[in-house]
Amino acid sequence: MPGHERRAFILKQLTQTGSVRVTELAASLKVDPVTIRRDLARLETTGRLLRVHGGAILREVAPRPADNLEQRIAAAAGRLIPDNSIVFLGPGPLTVEMAPYLGEHKHLTIITNALDVAWHVAQLYQHTLHLIGGQVEPDYSIYGDLQTFPHIQADWIVLEADGLDAERGLTHDDVHYANMARALFSLNAQFMIPLRPARVGHAGAVFVAPAEKVDVLVTGREAPNAPLWDLSETGMRVVLT
Repeated sequence: MPGHERRAFILKQLTQTGSVRVTELAASLKVDPVTIRRDLARLETTGRLLRVHGGAILREVAPRPADNLEQRIAAAAGRLIPDNSIVFLGPGPLTVEMAPYLGEHKHLTIITNALDVAWHVAQLYQHTLHLIGGQVEPDYSIYGDLQTFPHIQADWIVLEADGLDAERGLTHDDVHYANMARALFSLNAQFMIPLRPARVGHAGAVFVAPAEKVDVLVTGREAPNAPLWDLSETGMRVVLT
């Protein structure tokens, strides 16, 4: 198989699965692993992937220039939400940053328990907004009756975290946020975690859920390679910006 066809095959696999292994590609394409490593090195120069130990993971770049790390992560996360979805956005600076990028979508139903998220979403007049009530905390988050959260109907749940590690799972330093997040993980939805690179492979104070429960991790390309690879091995899709 010519080199350009091999590399096209590799990119297709990456797009579908989020990660590839050198040994598996070599077996599928019936070539030496050295050839696959050279293909991965060449593809890395195009910015489409990041090589890690044993293979590579997908790198997706936001389609518009971004001024800072939070905007890069927010833009990529917002782009992954399908049109006409029901989305729960948890509190946090990254979900606040996501709101402008949701304006590019056709109708969404957005549910949140964060006043600042709600205010930004309210400017997007094509979307339906639901705000969950309760006591307002200093960070503009609202924590009411936890029994409310398991009854939410959502296609996507977007939550921030203070740590995500393959062994220690998804964690948060705030017990109120962690309790809310655990309640949401009882739902049959897709779970997306926008996360700062420094928090990849890190553990927060309170356990929320096993890493295997996370469907998509969106983080910056500055994140360390080893924990990224371990997380991709759990089956989650890793998106780098």
